[in-house]
Amino acid sequence: MPLSDQSLDRLRALVDDSVADQKKGIPGVTVVVVGKDGKDLFAHSAGKQGITSEQPMTLDNIFWIASCTKMLTGVACMQLVEQGLLSLDDGEQIENLCPELKDLKVLRSDGVLEEKKNRITLRMLLSHTAGFGYTFFNERLRDWSFPAGIDEFSGRIEDVTQPLLFQPGEGWEYGVGIDWAGIALERRTGDTLNTYLQKHVFQPLGLKNISMFPNEDMRAKLAHMHARDPDGTLRPRDHLLRRPLVVDLGNEKEIASVFNSGGAGLFAKPQEYTKVLAVLLNNGTCPITGSQILLLNLWAQVEVEVYKALSQ
Repeated sequence: MPLSDQSLDRLRALVDDSVADQKKGIPGVTVVVVGKDGKDLFAHSAGKQGITSEQPMTLDNIFWIASCTKMLTGVACMQLVEQGLLSLDDGEQIENLCPELKDLKVLRSDGVLEEKKNRITLRMLLSHTAGFGYTFFNERLRDWSFPAGIDEFSGRIEDVTQPLLFQPGEGWEYGVGIDWAGIALERRTGDTLNTYLQKHVFQPLGLKNISMFPNEDMRAKLAHMHARDPDGTLRPRDHLLRRPLVVDLGNEKEIASVFNSGGAGLFAKPQEYTKVLAVLLNNGTCPITGSQILLLNLWAQVEVEVYKALSQ
């Protein structure tokens, strides 16, 4: 059902108001609302690409979608579960694909490392129950990493190889577990995560502006990053996920050296990302192309897992 003219006007006003103060508000913004039929109910951009830019923000701008990548990695992993190539609950399979997980230690609240007692499963990696965290959210993990520190956005697999914060399956913590789910997918299929997503998710849906390695056109349209000072003032900052933006796209060896982050690695045009959301609203089938990227027999299980995670 389309939104009323009054609702559309109100939404546009809210978006426009958010960029009225370029220092205290938001430099630029794009908001897209998609319907179950795959058509945009609302799509509007306002402001500029950055506080140091005179270029207006438009619907064609590209954003680093950061943790929105996680949902797409989950879709890819569930495809392999449907095909019998990965199991949600076979810890031996995951730890054989990712032997780095076998010898991980658990970082206790007193700072002492203890042995891991349980195997890590794909279900745990996808649901943030394996024990992984993020240093920028968890002080215990951050303090353990000193003096060198950990940079989860370095583009190196070594920076997601970190101690667990609890025994696998015995807690919940938002972290790099889905990065490891992506690594398991790569080692099971022989494809990089970006290549797999392009072949089995994005191309069937007709999406061309979503990738872990933005092409020159996407790079030229990239929205800027900013940091907010304690007084609320915005300032420009370097991009957190920089390597994919400066890598030589013609150098296959250089591209192969960049970690494909299943937790935060994608750049996308918002209107293309929402097309994937429309697929999820239709039980795994694209309402526009008719392509089915997830099967109905697993969709009920996906819904159960989503509601279970939300209830926690």
